[in-house]
Amino acid sequence: MHELELVELKKSFQEKNFQEKIAVHETNVCFQHGVYGLLGENGAGKTTLMRMICGILEPSHGEILCDGMRIERMGGEYRSLLGYLPQDFGYYEDFTADRFLHYMAALKALPEEYAKQRIDELLEMVDLTAVRKKKLKTFSGGMIRRIGIAQALLNDPEILVLDEPTSGLDPKERVRFRNIISSLGKNRLVLLSTHIVSDVEYIADQIMIMKSGRMIRVGTEESMADEVKDCVWKCLVSEQEVLTLNEKYIVSNLKNQGNRVELRIVSKEKPTENAERQDVTLEDIYLYLVQPEKSSSND
Repeated sequence: MHELELVELKKSFQEKNFQEKIAVHETNVCFQHGVYGLLGENGAGKTTLMRMICGILEPSHGEILCDGMRIERMGGEYRSLLGYLPQDFGYYEDFTADRFLHYMAALKALPEEYAKQRIDELLEMVDLTAVRKKKLKTFSGGMIRRIGIAQALLNDPEILVLDEPTSGLDPKERVRFRNIISSLGKNRLVLLSTHIVSDVEYIADQIMIMKSGRMIRVGTEESMADEVKDCVWKCLVSEQEVLTLNEKYIVSNLKNQGNRVELRIVSKEKPTENAERQDVTLEDIYLYLVQPEKSSSND
């Protein structure tokens, strides 16, 4: 098992007006065995962080260490440990699944016999053996993402980086993909970034939350839930009250109940007289930490 450590890692870009834009602020995280779920809104800095971890972007400051050694010094040794599925996965539409994976195996300099055996195993794992001779342009979005995970696993990486892997998938494909990722986390380090809370709720051993380029929390769901304890409510209100409560509190769910509306609210204070406390979910935790709690004052 390998240990990956981010030390004071920062990435900034110069904008057209020559102003510095910080995409990732100083970040310190240590990754070990298991599945790490990186949550954050679009633009939070997740992709920039992952591209630095994969050696595609150079940090503006700080360093990335693999087993105590800087990854740029490791060179090919580090790349051999790495598997990467980018958010925008490029592929040749006229290639068959089989040909594409052989092409990617050649780019990774894998021995031919090993590549053939590995491709057979991976197509079976992602349930695409029956369509291996079909062109990729005939594949659905879910099938393309499965080919993406297969190419990321060709070299049997010990560090697997997946950027928004379930983006654009239907619910059935998302569940299938999550199950694959969960099984992969048993014997390697898996870093999965997403803005979809349910993608990590059931499979992540550790959860990380980014906001505006900052890593604001790292820990288990249970440890984060302690911060939101007694802050989740369910209440039944009139339609006229909904707008006022929505402006005043974080409303995580709204459900019509005849001429009344059931609201799920995340708030330190009791939002209505009839509000009842609820069990905390990861979505509640995420909303509480990422969105500033709305003021309950009349100012």
